[in-house]
Amino acid sequence: MTVLIIGLILFLGVHSVRIVAPAWRDRRIAAMGPGPWRGLYSLVSIIGFVLLVWGYGHARPDAPVLYEPPLWMRHVTALLMIFAFISLAIYAVPAGRLKPVLKHPMLVAIKIWAVAHLLANGDLASILLFGSFLVWAVFDRISVKRRAAPVPASGPVANDVIAVVAGLVVYALFVWRLHEWLFGVSPLP
Repeated sequence: MTVLIIGLILFLGVHSVRIVAPAWRDRRIAAMGPGPWRGLYSLVSIIGFVLLVWGYGHARPDAPVLYEPPLWMRHVTALLMIFAFISLAIYAVPAGRLKPVLKHPMLVAIKIWAVAHLLANGDLASILLFGSFLVWAVFDRISVKRRAAPVPASGPVANDVIAVVAGLVVYALFVWRLHEWLFGVSPLP
């Protein structure tokens, strides 16, 4: 569990600098330059991500179960994940009509992903992982709103169609094989 916690601290910590210390971040970028800052940011992110994935994989089998979700909750999770993948695709594709509506589709996707997985997993390792990401995404959304970050302008509806189709294709791939291959757990009951 220690490796998971260290990974979460590193990964979410570096992603929280803009939330908790924006002036310090700006001073670091000014002192180091944008390139070295991005390099350091990326390095810490990758190390944190590897540690949290590795730590979660090792912690989950032995983690105490705090609640046992009903089996049907997996179906709710599967349904919610459709919207998470579509939101993620909306983030990745140039703006259509949906991106300005969602405002920050990556954060929407993270929140849906985290809630969906908390509904289906009651072990301590899962609660730490998905709960941490949910809390972080909520705080980041509040921070973005306070910064008055610009919302993307509307684009053609065709971009929304591309995003929805891409989200559904990636979702289908995850249900078919990728989730089990990447995480060792089939998303289907």
